[in-house]
Amino acid sequence: MRRRLPSTQALACFESAARHQSYTRAAQELALTQGAVSRQIATLERYLGIALFRRTRHGVVLTPEGADYARQASRLLDTLERATLDASARQGGGGALLVAVVPTFATRWLLPRLPDLARRHPDIVVHLETRTRPFLFADTDFDAALYAGTPEQIAQWPGTHATPLLREDVVPVCSPDLPGYRPGLTPQDMADLPLLQQSTRPDGWRQWFEAMEVNAPEAMRGPRYELFSMTVAAAAHGGGVALAPLLLVQPELQRGELVIACDRPLRGLRHYCLGASVQAQERPVLRRFWEWLVAQARADEKASGIHVS
Repeated sequence: MRRRLPSTQALACFESAARHQSYTRAAQELALTQGAVSRQIATLERYLGIALFRRTRHGVVLTPEGADYARQASRLLDTLERATLDASARQGGGGALLVAVVPTFATRWLLPRLPDLARRHPDIVVHLETRTRPFLFADTDFDAALYAGTPEQIAQWPGTHATPLLREDVVPVCSPDLPGYRPGLTPQDMADLPLLQQSTRPDGWRQWFEAMEVNAPEAMRGPRYELFSMTVAAAAHGGGVALAPLLLVQPELQRGELVIACDRPLRGLRHYCLGASVQAQERPVLRRFWEWLVAQARADEKASGIHVS
């Protein structure tokens, strides 16, 4: 059956004009005349049977219908552009993957290992985008995701098959110059130090103190940061004590910028896992990436003692 689709030229003109709220700026971006952009959008409006813009004294603004169509068209054009670039890059072999990943895990663990993937599988291209919150694969263009969660959270990820890779053991770390720090601090001592909070793990300190059987009424007080990298940087600059995954703070510990404030890690409430939709996991390129990741995690287990499920 023939698809009912407008021309990509009309869509490109509309997407640019919607983004800039200006036919003139869209024409400049696309190297067209303003009249050509206007004609393409008028053709698209006739094709759809709706008004996408309305004119004002200051130019054009999207109609509600136009705004809704612009959001969808922009995402689909991005997908088509990426697919085109990937197809051109493959030149007959391999494949490309778009992977969502939590930022600090990407920079601290995954990126240093990707050259090994390139050596072993030069035909696989991995594109990374950061995500700090759970999402549904059906609502995105991601092929896979590297995500941290509890076994229960991973099991409840709708429409997804996930494999645990690395157990996340978290430990309190701080600058050696933090006022109040001294070697040999006990869990009870930790309750008197300034605590740095992780917005994606709001119960982290409370869980740690409960595991240590310490009453800490102010366990959830303190400045809150979204990313581990921000929390770790704040700790290294003397802002307080961070509860951080041991596998992600090795460089700072080795350089002496951080010390383990209390050598009582909280063992493996969360795992870093690789997840993908049930349909996507059948792709050969994803299976090869999956197998490589599992091998990397198992090598890490042997080298550092960080346990893999």
